[in-house]
Amino acid sequence: GLYKVVADKTPYVSIEDITRKVSIGSTRFGHPCFYSPEDIQLANLTIKHNEQITFNSVEEVDGTLAVSCGVVRGNQAHSFTLPLSQEGKFYECEDDQIYTLQEIAEWKIPKCRSRIVKLSHTLQTWDSCNPLPQDFDGCLLLTPVYEVQAVMRSRKDIVHILSDLDIEVKDITDCYDLRSFLQPLSLQDVFERTSEEFPMVAEIIEGPAGSPNPNNLLYTGKEIIIYKKYQAARVLASEIRSDSPKRHFLIPMGYKGKFKRRPREFPTAYDLEIARSEKEQLHVVATKAFESPHNELSSVSVGDQFLVQRCQMSEVLYEGRKELVDVLACEQILSDGYKRVLLPMYLEGGFVEVIHDKKQYQLAEICKEFPLPFNVKVSVRDLSVEEDVLAAMPGLQLEEEITDSYLLISNAHSPVESWEIPVYRLNMLVHLLSRDSQPLAPPETKTTVEQISEEQYYMMRRYENQTLHPPPRPPKKPT
Repeated sequence: GLYKVVADKTPYVSIEDITRKVSIGSTRFGHPCFYSPEDIQLANLTIKHNEQITFNSVEEVDGTLAVSCGVVRGNQAHSFTLPLSQEGKFYECEDDQIYTLQEIAEWKIPKCRSRIVKLSHTLQTWDSCNPLPQDFDGCLLLTPVYEVQAVMRSRKDIVHILSDLDIEVKDITDCYDLRSFLQPLSLQDVFERTSEEFPMVAEIIEGPAGSPNPNNLLYTGKEIIIYKKYQAARVLASEIRSDSPKRHFLIPMGYKGKFKRRPREFPTAYDLEIARSEKEQLHVVATKAFESPHNELSSVSVGDQFLVQRCQMSEVLYEGRKELVDVLACEQILSDGYKRVLLPMYLEGGFVEVIHDKKQYQLAEICKEFPLPFNVKVSVRDLSVEEDVLAAMPGLQLEEEITDSYLLISNAHSPVESWEIPVYRLNMLVHLLSRDSQPLAPPETKTTVEQISEEQYYMMRRYENQTLHPPPRPPKKPT
């Protein structure tokens, strides 16, 4: 499920106290916010009491560790540093974001503290095994249980040791050469290596559990060549259906199938304005009647057909006075011609697109020529793969184009094909064996359509390309 975190009411007593207990880092989760009930006087800035302070990173300033912080006043951001020695009471700010349990465990549970969370959204995949009472809307207290992951000189696998195990530990670091131990690296660790360090040969010491496994290549003990790291474009797509949970996919730009357009559905006139393009005129059929409250604007009956033209302002009489409102200018298609009409932008009816275009498109063509989201159906399957999972679907909605991080790998002993593996959606540990002194040319790359979970889909829609999301719908009544 997805959860909101409840602000911790226990104060921190210094900046150093915060840095020791709270995760501060470069990712979007690593910027916690706090406030002080007292003013903080700096050399050239006064931080006002109860003002939200964002902690961005821990840095060394003039030989002293400090936290790089920021506050926003109006539309202006102010940056400053707070030394770790800064004392006072600092409280956690309310957080309106929602998180997965993994995100909370990794970033939002302070060390030596528990975390209260509130269930915000239950994922469909959890319905069958939901341990919470029906209609539960209360809070949960999360208490982390830690374990130590260790490597042994005589073994290649990861040893998991519970932190509450009653054993005696003796430090013998000085007695051994640490280079003789395996150095487990996650895919994120590998991705952070410089480009000059690739290609490299690695052995998988902990394979992904229940994750996509291209060509049965990713299992413990397998040796692979990692050729390079890079960012690659994908199109986030969802299955169009209403009778069961939708499946979600990441489609590579190199997908060789072809698509035909499918009609889009629009709940309001505002959605018609968002979808309008200069390339072609949008033709729609009304699926729901609407009675206009203003004589100056048109009502709609089921079956009415419209050609969408442009957004404009129009004057209407509202409660005895004239008001300017946003309207959508359209041409209504009649049996004997056309009629110019104005539809209120807030019109909550229903429209279905009429498709006149019979052309077949490559994925890259659609992304170049049409605004997303866009409805399609596979008309020619991708013949380069044994089974094209998209071809059997009645329809797909191409939602947005994203950029993600990948590593290019192949079998170390028979590199016939190379595969792209996602860095942040594959939990896997590897051990580097060697670096190839001569750059290797990777064999033919197989790009695959990746099916992602509902949780992964939600995370992408929440964070990727937020500037592309349409603005909120206008009010129903003139203001």
